Amino acid sequence: MADAEPSLHEHEPHGDLSSRLNWLRAGVLGANDGIVSTAGLVVGVAAATTDRGSLLTAGVAGLVAGAVSMALGEYVSVSTQRDTERSLLIKERRELEEQPEEELAELAALYEAKGLSAETAQTVARELTDHDPFAAHVDIELGIDPDALTNPWHAAGSSAVSFVSGALLPLLSILLFSASLRVPVTFVVVLVALALTGSISARLGGSPGRPAVTRVVIGGAIAMAVTYAIGQLAGVAGI
Repeated sequence: MADAEPSLHEHEPHGDLSSRLNWLRAGVLGANDGIVSTAGLVVGVAAATTDRGSLLTAGVAGLVAGAVSMALGEYVSVSTQRDTERSLLIKERRELEEQPEEELAELAALYEAKGLSAETAQTVARELTDHDPFAAHVDIELGIDPDALTNPWHAAGSSAVSFVSGALLPLLSILLFSASLRVPVTFVVVLVALALTGSISARLGGSPGRPAVTRVVIGGAIAMAVTYAIGQLAGVAGI
């Protein structure tokens, strides 16, 4: 019998795979936010006016504001995480320099807590310390890879791009069709897109697809229905 073909990630380190999946999941969620927020905005404006210029202005303003907000939030969040990780790494390096024996005992205790016998844990800790004490400690004690700290600029850029990619769908839908078709077409396009992002997000997270798709589609439909109703009221009132 022929050997089975290797899976896509068979030889990829678990940490690298997990990191890539997290980035991809964040991208999908960012696109989802772009779809929902921009769709709600342009559908609400479309309910109040048929002027294409007003729709374009509102849609572009919402897209830019949302992308900047997402990027800024991600930059601040990742920068804070990175600063914390760097502080922990500096502290760990200092402790290794000032109290190596205590750190060796701590490392052995951590391995013993994972199920190794005291003798084996001591041997493993000693051999890893002889090879690279800093790497050994930050791996098991902190769970941090010093060479793979998240770049806040990359995170901000990725967040902005994913938001814009999602926001373009409802924006183009509302602009490319006639006044009588733009709202229903946008509803359909947005709900299909949300179903897709919900399915992808569930697949990446290893969770059932139907509940995830149902939640995101119903949420998007409610958001558009509410903003459409508000837009109609504003249009009737002449606001």
